Amino acid sequence: MKQFAYLLIIIICFSCSEDYKPKPKAELRLEYPEPQYITDSLNLPFTFDKNLLAEKTTLKPIQSTTKSYGVNLEYPALKGTIFITYKAIENNTKNLNDFLKDAQKFTLEHTQKADEIPAYPYENNKRKVYGMLSEVKGNVASPAQFYVTDSTNHFLTGSIYFYAKPNYDSIYPAAQYLQNDIKRIMESLQWK
Repeated sequence: MKQFAYLLIIIICFSCSEDYKPKPKAELRLEYPEPQYITDSLNLPFTFDKNLLAEKTTLKPIQSTTKSYGVNLEYPALKGTIFITYKAIENNTKNLNDFLKDAQKFTLEHTQKADEIPAYPYENNKRKVYGMLSEVKGNVASPAQFYVTDSTNHFLTGSIYFYAKPNYDSIYPAAQYLQNDIKRIMESLQWK
């Protein structure tokens, strides 16, 4: 038994010849290419600048009583999509009020999980584009939503979704990148 104990002590002493060196703390750094924009070529009642990183653009008519379209801008490199919905305003104030309530309700549905929801109004009198961008901070399904309208004929709403479980810290760089694309969409939007 003594021989076994001596042998075990010798093995333990000589088995670790290198000193342990702790690894330095590292942070994940996600870098995305500088955005390059083109004006979309879809046959819609509006145009906007689209990032070339959005590899696939899907257009689909939405069945309803109004002229409605869905546009999906898919970003495979970021594992996310910007979903855009267009609705024609038919009965001026009634439809517009309903559309505004729905867009604001959609954002407010995130209040249970959101840490904060800052809203940024947008107004371009020259192009007749008025709206709001809401950034939803926290572990939520959609970290940003927006809506814009000309107040008489057109209403457009959109949101970001990722193909991953919501973890605000992990998706933050991609969410900021897509939020900048949403800002560009709002700023370049022109009604036909």
